[in-house]
Amino acid sequence: MRLKLLTLALAMSAISLPGHGEDLMDAYRQARANDPVLSQAEAQRLSVGENVTQSRALLLPQLSGRATFSQSSGANAQTVTEGGAPINAGHLRSRDESLELSQTILDLSKIADLHAAESQADSQGAQYDAALQELLVRVTAAYFGVLTSQDELAYAKANEDAFRQSYEQAEQRFNVGLSAVTDVYQAKSYYELAKAQTVAANNALNDAREALAQITGKPVGDLKQLRDDLPMVPPNPADPNAWVQQAQKKNPSVIAQQYNVEAASHAVNSARAGHLPTINASVSRGTSANWLENMRGAFADRNGRYGTTVGITLNVPIFSGFATQSRVRQSIYQRDAAEDSLEAQRRQVTRDTLNFYRSVIAGISQVEANKASVESGQKALEATRAGFDVGTQTMLNVLNAIQTLTQAESSYSQSRHALILDQLQLKQAAGTIDVKDIEAVNSLLQ
Repeated sequence: MRLKLLTLALAMSAISLPGHGEDLMDAYRQARANDPVLSQAEAQRLSVGENVTQSRALLLPQLSGRATFSQSSGANAQTVTEGGAPINAGHLRSRDESLELSQTILDLSKIADLHAAESQADSQGAQYDAALQELLVRVTAAYFGVLTSQDELAYAKANEDAFRQSYEQAEQRFNVGLSAVTDVYQAKSYYELAKAQTVAANNALNDAREALAQITGKPVGDLKQLRDDLPMVPPNPADPNAWVQQAQKKNPSVIAQQYNVEAASHAVNSARAGHLPTINASVSRGTSANWLENMRGAFADRNGRYGTTVGITLNVPIFSGFATQSRVRQSIYQRDAAEDSLEAQRRQVTRDTLNFYRSVIAGISQVEANKASVESGQKALEATRAGFDVGTQTMLNVLNAIQTLTQAESSYSQSRHALILDQLQLKQAAGTIDVKDIEAVNSLLQ
């Protein structure tokens, strides 16, 4: 009877039961709306995008107005003459008003700065795409982290219950003289360890729930679990090099680094343009008026006269204390650093793609092997229990068989969840993951 109860407890903990809890798409929609990491990436993208507008503005017409008013008194006012005779004036007042329109005709540095800003905006856009793809994986990992922790707690409780029953059985057999006290001590040791593992598993589950809530911004309720008939689909295409080639073209992190190299190259052009002349055109129209206050017979020209000035300015840089040469060298170093970052990112993506490809292949075999291990562990426990009842197996053998079965169940659960994540991470490395992949995983829940 005890054997049947134990087998039922372990089987119930391993099989996904139907429910009406939240699914993966619910968690993703909450994360899409509330995840601060994604919101930060979006704000950064919008912020960097404003640099394009600011850089372009320097190449567009600039309109400015100016108005000044001044007053002089005392000696300064007495220097004013009218008809060659000094005037004992009280105050001399002046007013200037002007409106100026300027336009850059030629400035290669500003043009290069605009191209650099555009490349930086494109880079930030690619980084936002990477953050969006990363969210798909993060929320799935956190979701399955909860499911794994739930299974671990269920196995720990089943393990604890099985060891408790063995401990009680050992005590009963010792009391009637059918076994030695050593069996009691061994059973109690395993039972107490199982209780501690249950506490640890419960704590791990609480932390896993908080990890998911950290992404979604919502408390985690009951979650749908992965169904038992998990499809074992190998990667398509079956060539790892094809996945690497696709990753080098579509991975958003690689694309972002490519735009960073473009921006750095434009920055080099901007620095080199510091040696080149610039041409600006301007037109201004204004008026100037002077008059005296608190005087006798003073002149007064309060209205003034309007005048228009049109000009073109040619600025030729000759020497700036070697600052321009230094900026050129600095921008070249920065471009070299950007190229190195691009190469490092490419190598990292290649490594990740191959690793996840192999992990999917190995994961399929692991799931199948762990499933067979569970089946064998259940049969081994049954045989060991039966042998113990007839005296051919020891209590220690029974305890080890229980522990082996629980470990097999745990490994089976972890490998199934890991396979799903490896499949998603392979697509993420290749830059092809999207919401449809999450929907496909969600269809495996019940």
